[in-house]
Amino acid sequence: MTEAEATGLYLSGLKPTMIVLLEQDKLISRQQAKINDLERQFALAKRHPSTPSGMQAAFTKANRASASKRKKKKGKRRGIHRPPPSKIDETKEHVLDRCPDCCNPLPPASETRQRFTEELPVVKPRVIKHVIYRYWCRVCRKIVESPVTDALPKSAIGLRTVVYSAWLHYILGVSFDKIIQLLNLSAHFKISTGGLFGAWHNLARILQPLYDQVGRGAKWSAVLHADETSWRVNGCTHWLWCFTNKHLAYYVIDRCRGSPVALRVLGKYFAGVLVTDFLAAYGLIRALAKQKCLVHLLREIIRVNLFDSSPQWKDFRNQLKRLVLDGLRLGRQRVELNPACFERRKALLRQRLVELYVKPCSNENAGRLRKRLERHRNEIFTFLDFPEVTADNNHAERQIRPAVVSRKTSYGNRSKQGADTQAMLLSIFRTLELRGYNPVNTLLFLAQEHLRTGKPMTLPPTLACTPTVEQPRIETAAV
Repeated sequence: MTEAEATGLYLSGLKPTMIVLLEQDKLISRQQAKINDLERQFALAKRHPSTPSGMQAAFTKANRASASKRKKKKGKRRGIHRPPPSKIDETKEHVLDRCPDCCNPLPPASETRQRFTEELPVVKPRVIKHVIYRYWCRVCRKIVESPVTDALPKSAIGLRTVVYSAWLHYILGVSFDKIIQLLNLSAHFKISTGGLFGAWHNLARILQPLYDQVGRGAKWSAVLHADETSWRVNGCTHWLWCFTNKHLAYYVIDRCRGSPVALRVLGKYFAGVLVTDFLAAYGLIRALAKQKCLVHLLREIIRVNLFDSSPQWKDFRNQLKRLVLDGLRLGRQRVELNPACFERRKALLRQRLVELYVKPCSNENAGRLRKRLERHRNEIFTFLDFPEVTADNNHAERQIRPAVVSRKTSYGNRSKQGADTQAMLLSIFRTLELRGYNPVNTLLFLAQEHLRTGKPMTLPPTLACTPTVEQPRIETAAV
């Protein structure tokens, strides 16, 4: 409204002015409500639906609604108690000569009762003096001596302490300062940060053959999951890559997030089934087959729903979601259906996929996903062709989780050597866990055998049972 129009409205009288002002107020209210709604949608769009609850700020979370109905009372259940130990290491007798209440003398005890407690022992560092006898070999014409297997060469820290502390940091995500506090508090073992770092680097140096073995195993896997997450090395953005299956986990930290890393690890031709998300870096690898994560596709639908409510998008979204869910349902019914019926339904799903991406759509988001489906048309329902292949990339995301936990406390690495040590030890520890071994005891055993014989180390095969089992008895409580 111009100044002349406002003057004319004022001179027209009270009633016309009130009518115009009320209409303008209604218009402003509607526009303000629309602005608030758009701001809310924009805030939700910035937060990806896959973001864990722990990554969201507390003030952005909605309050939990109070229960409309009272919770159903749980039925009675039989209590569970700790069973009495089979082995007793020490017996303590508790006697009284006077009453604790009135201090009068007491006669001999009339009865006894038993109580069992289990306690960690008080641990003290063991200082071992190694007397190494040296001999002159007449054949080799040199001095020889017996190897020391309790520590790495030129190291004053025991091998068990080095392996145990590395497992605490790289697998459990315990920070350096807390590891030093833990060793000092629980075992009275004093060590500096530099000494701990140097010991881990020396350990990684002798474990290089194991790391290379894991890399070769990833390259020749029948099924392999791949994923990546951001990482920091000396303040610069890097990427931690994870290549994993049920028997191994191979990690690489590199500055590049593109295809060179994937090509370096897997080669240009991969002889198995590669399960990944929709990152374009895996596109240059030619594989026997590829499977794209359908959960990422469903998350993309949820994300677009936050800011796009057009009829064209809703129509495309419903068709795509129904297609994906039908494919997942058919995968679960593989055993129940006869082969002919299963193949017929699988062919029908692929036909529906073709009809979905060839159909033109004016909506921008629908067109973007339509192009994605067309580009990966042979990589959507691969899990229906191979029973051992899953429709999601959840396994890789789970294996990359220890690195994410460690990143929260360490904020990455300070040098390339630290990043290489991180990738190497993380790969070996996780591979041993996936194969059903106790990672600390097994790695300690392998390193000691290498120091004793000088032969290259090799990873043991996968055990028949997947849970972690005990290896040769080595007490880790003593650090």
